[in-house]
Formats: sequence, structure tokens, C-alpha cells
Amino acid sequence: QAQLVESGGGSVQDGGSLRLSCAASGYTASMAWFRQAPGKEREGVAALYTADNSPYYADSVKGRFTAAYDSTKNTLFLQMNRLKPEDTAMYYCAADFRIGGSFLATALWNSWGQGTQVTVTS
Repeated sequence: QAQLVESGGGSVQDGGSLRLSCAASGYTASMAWFRQAPGKEREGVAALYTADNSPYYADSVKGRFTAAYDSTKNTLFLQMNRLKPEDTAMYYCAADFRIGGSFLATALWNSWGQGTQVTVTS
């Protein structure tokens, strides 16, 4: 299983931007971003296969967030623009998707990072 380390979280005002990074050690065919707000279930944000780098997004972030994988750094990025207070959450990186359902289903991902906090203030 891949070891994952997230970075780039912080506090930003409504409408601002942040860029998250997830450095992976070891090979992984798939990577994703999830988030979990206090009192809510973890939800998928974006996922991709590292070979084709074509992300699949949750409807809530389409047009605002962009995920991309850099093979030279073995790192997954998440560029978050036009952030909203409802984007406030702990953001987690995941790897090693098991085929068997939705690409953004939390239970189908095997490896997880420790998370990085994103706070959007109004």
C-alpha cells in the first residue's frame, strides 16, 4: 500500500483559493481526494487513475476544483478556487481503489493519509 502525506491546508476567506498536495511513496494506480466536515460522513471530492490523469469530480466541486497528478513527483494536487464556507473540512488523500462501485465511494479506497485542514471563513 502507498504511504500518503498531505500538505497545503489552511484558512482562507470566502472566494479564495488553496492548493493541496499529496505525496505518495510507492506505486499507485489510482488516487483521490476526500473530505470530512464535523458531524458529517467522509465524501469523495475527486478521483483519477494516475495513468490517464483524467479526474472524476463530485458535483459540488465541478468547475471550482481541479485535481491533477504529477508523475515526476508521484504527487496528487488539488487546486481549489472560489472556495465557500461549506468547503470547510479535513481533506484526505486516498490511494489504491478497489473496483466494485463508485469511484468516489469511501469504502473502496485502501490507503489513506492523515489529512489536512481547510477552513473557509465568510
